[in-house]
Amino acid sequence: MTARTTPLHDDRPPPARFAYGRYTWKEIAHLLVNLPMGVVGFVYTVSVLSVGIGLTVTVVGLPLLAMGLLGARLLGRFERARARKLLGVQVDEPSPMPGQRGQSFLGRLWSNLKDPVGWRTMLYGFIRLPWGVLTFAVTTVGLVVLWPVLPFIVRGLTNADRAMVRGLLSPSDGLERRIAELESDRGVVVDTAAADLRRIERDLHDGAQARLVALAMGLGLAKEKLLEDPDAAASMVDEAHGEVKLALQELRDLARGIHPAVLTDRGLNAALSSVASRCTVPVKVTADLPARPAAAIEGIAYFTVSELLQNISKHSGARSASVDVWRADERLLIQVWDDGRGGARLDGGSGMSGLADRLGAVDGLFVIESPEGGPTTITAELPWRNRSTDTAPGTRR
Repeated sequence: MTARTTPLHDDRPPPARFAYGRYTWKEIAHLLVNLPMGVVGFVYTVSVLSVGIGLTVTVVGLPLLAMGLLGARLLGRFERARARKLLGVQVDEPSPMPGQRGQSFLGRLWSNLKDPVGWRTMLYGFIRLPWGVLTFAVTTVGLVVLWPVLPFIVRGLTNADRAMVRGLLSPSDGLERRIAELESDRGVVVDTAAADLRRIERDLHDGAQARLVALAMGLGLAKEKLLEDPDAAASMVDEAHGEVKLALQELRDLARGIHPAVLTDRGLNAALSSVASRCTVPVKVTADLPARPAAAIEGIAYFTVSELLQNISKHSGARSASVDVWRADERLLIQVWDDGRGGARLDGGSGMSGLADRLGAVDGLFVIESPEGGPTTITAELPWRNRSTDTAPGTRR
C-alpha cells in the first residue's frame, strides 16, 4: 500500500470535460462578467490618474490621487471575492493600510500615495478592459459556434485570469503584511519610549528634585543661623544629611528603573535574582544561559520579569513563584509562574498588554495561561541577538 497525500488549499479546478459541469458554468459566468467589470475598472483608473495627475499643480491633485488609491483597494476586494466565488482561487486579502496615528497630513498623504496594493489594483483595472472584450467575445461566440470544445477554451482563458489575480491582487508573499506590522511596532516603540520619558520626568520632578530643593533651602537657613544659633544650625545640618541620604536612594531607585547597574555588570541571572529578592512573594530563579544576549534584549527581559513580579506582589495573592530563563536555538525564553488566584488577562488593566506590545515590537511573543483559581504561567519569548563582545556566562541556581 502506498500513502497518497493531497496538498492543502489546492485551488485547482477539476479537469475540463466536454460536458458542461458546474465549474465550467462558473468559469463562463466569470468570463462574461469580465467585460462590464473591465469597463468599470478602466474608467475608474483612467479618471483617477487623469484628474489626480492633471491637478498636481494645485493643492488638490495629490489628495485626490491618494483617495483614488484607497478606492482602488475596494475594487480589488470585489475582484478577489469574484475570483474566489467563480474561479475557486485561494487568495488572501492584503494587509490594511498601516496605522497613521500621530503622522502629519503630508506623512499620511505620502503613505497613501506609495501604497503598493492600490497601484497594483489600478494596473489590474487598466489592463482588464481589452482582456474583458476578448473573453466576452470568445465566450459568446463559443456558446454558439464552438460549444463542443468551449470548456477547454474557457479553462485556458480562466487560467490566465487566475494568474492575473494571483500576480496583481494577492499580497506580495507576506511583504505588505510584514511592512504593516513593522509600522505598527514602530509606533508602539515610540509610544513606549515617550511614556518612559514622561515617567522619568515625573519621578525626578516629584521625588529627587523636590527633595533637593528642600535640602538647598534647609542648608541656606542653617548657614544663616550658623553664627547666631550654632546648635539650631547643627540640627538643621543633621536633617539635611538625612535628606541627602533619601535623595540618593531615590536617585538609585530611579537609575535602577532606567537600567540597573547589576544587569550591565553581572548579567541577567544576577539582575533577576536581585529583583526577585525585592518581591513580597518567595521567588525561585533559575537561569540557564551559556552566554549573554544583546544588551537591548537583556533590558527587555529584565523589565518584563520585573513588571510581572510586581503584578504578583500586588494582585496575585500567591504564596510562591518562580522565574525560569533559558536559551532555545536563537530565542531567549522566560517563564514566570505563581500559585495565586489566576484570572490574568491582556485586557485586565495590569500592564499585560503593554508588555505584549513591547515584546511584539522586537519580534517576541507573550502568552498568558491563567485560569480562574490559578495557577498563572506567563511565557515570553525574545530573539537572542548575540552581543558584540564576550561576557561572562550565567550560572544555574
